[in-house]
Amino acid sequence: MTLRILSYNIRRGGAGREQPLAAVIRSVTPDIVVLEEATRPDVVERIARDAGMNQWSARAGKSLAFMSRHPVAAFAARQPAISRHAFLEIEPSTTSWRVFGVHLSAVHAAWTERRRLLELRALLRGVAASGKGPHVLIGDFNTVAPGDIFDPRKLPRRLRALVWLSGGHIRWRTIATVLAAGYVDSFRQLHPDDVGYTLPTPDPHVRLDYAFVPGAFAQHVRSCEIVRTPDVAAASDHFPLLLEIGEP
Repeated sequence: MTLRILSYNIRRGGAGREQPLAAVIRSVTPDIVVLEEATRPDVVERIARDAGMNQWSARAGKSLAFMSRHPVAAFAARQPAISRHAFLEIEPSTTSWRVFGVHLSAVHAAWTERRRLLELRALLRGVAASGKGPHVLIGDFNTVAPGDIFDPRKLPRRLRALVWLSGGHIRWRTIATVLAAGYVDSFRQLHPDDVGYTLPTPDPHVRLDYAFVPGAFAQHVRSCEIVRTPDVAAASDHFPLLLEIGEP
């Protein structure tokens, strides 16, 4: 048995783009969808209905939401004091895997990278407190992995200014910390030569969306793909990330 998990940043709540978003989701038949920037429950409800997902949960004004093809055993949003967004923990009813939805603070600057690192450490403490076992950290981490290419010249002017104000150099430590904690970058493990850009869809030039599993369970990752179908650009500024994992 496999579990297909889709991470999708739907951009600013997704209002007015419910149909293209649902079409993208339907096209890859996920079991669970983790949504970022899903701040409007009414929009999430419409997407879930159109995508054929039987259970969903969203909170007004909160970024993370989820949809599931099958009823889940449990789910909870947990927000450490340091974190801008809550983390979303989902326990599917059909597998022993747990899913942690992630949306770390945005903006590329040295001080926001420090904040993302604090948020990430809080997430790892929460995961450890909930018990070991097969689990996935998936979502929009808003940061760059070691070895990945980041060209600040491609940022919008206001964001280029923030990089300059923070010293012109960002020490990317968040993803390095995930890897040092024993997790495997599922996409990079399977696609060492693919840049894997997930943003923005019209002119992709940075990878912000990731799926991590503990190294002890990395052999159960069947696939990890960026969904690059032609209709994605009309739905959001992020390409979704689809992870397929087998039962350990």
